Amino acid sequence: MSDPEFKMDDGWRPFDPNPSRPQFVVPEGAVDAHCHVFGPGDRFPYAATRKYTPCDAPKEKLRELRRHLGFARNVIVQASCHGTDNRALVNALKTSGGLERGVAVVARDISDAELEAMHTAGVRAVRFNFVKRLVDVVPKEALMEVAERIKSLGWHIVIYFEPQDLPELYDFFTVLPTTVVIDHMGRPDVTEDPGGDEFDLFLKLLRDNENFWSKVSCPDRLSASGPPDYDDVVPFAKRVVETIPERVIWGTDWPHPNLKSHMPDDGKLVDLIPKIAVTAELQRKLLVDNPMRLYWPEQGEIV
Repeated sequence: MSDPEFKMDDGWRPFDPNPSRPQFVVPEGAVDAHCHVFGPGDRFPYAATRKYTPCDAPKEKLRELRRHLGFARNVIVQASCHGTDNRALVNALKTSGGLERGVAVVARDISDAELEAMHTAGVRAVRFNFVKRLVDVVPKEALMEVAERIKSLGWHIVIYFEPQDLPELYDFFTVLPTTVVIDHMGRPDVTEDPGGDEFDLFLKLLRDNENFWSKVSCPDRLSASGPPDYDDVVPFAKRVVETIPERVIWGTDWPHPNLKSHMPDDGKLVDLIPKIAVTAELQRKLLVDNPMRLYWPEQGEIV
């Protein structure tokens, strides 16, 4: 029996155990480039400093979903509930047969040996979280120090922020010394105009900085209209795909931690892809070519 300390928070929802089979068939070799593994808490404890406790979502369940949806590979992102303890992530990568890559969260004092061990396991990036309701603020000089250290490994940086904070963070972001991948399109307010000033600033960041990429993910977190279509998110994601088609990736965000309103059907999330990447060429870039180039560059172009 799991330790009650690691019981999911009241009000949160567990992932859908029976997602639908997508009608959209993803191209061969497709990558789910943003998902998580959580726990199990009695084996890989959640951080004492966490601001939420998710449901347990082990690697085996993630791989079942990958097969069900038709994907070939995963990129697993360390979430704030595990803090800088990357053991669940690394354990998954080591047992993936090379089909998974990882995005870690690390402390300023991490050793070179620890970084090298994570690289060997399959970690290829670190995540900087700027969402104040999820994490405590980390000094920018500490983040820059980490960024300089991981640059030598060929890693990139994943950043998570909310749109109201972008003006303050913009200049700091543009001096980061690696490729930078933005989570969930910078969480736009989809009740606003996709051609408005707030989203235009985000698109300017992408256009003016060729080292910047974006994930077009998490309509379930962003939508005001809700499932199953999440239609209010589509014009935002479509603009991103068409603005930087060579630098976009997609992910399920499974197991969708700390959602209260509803739990998305992962099959329906896949069915949104042809609405935001409307041609076979764009779909292949989004799901295969771009994530392979970013996370498995040693394998070259997939044909």
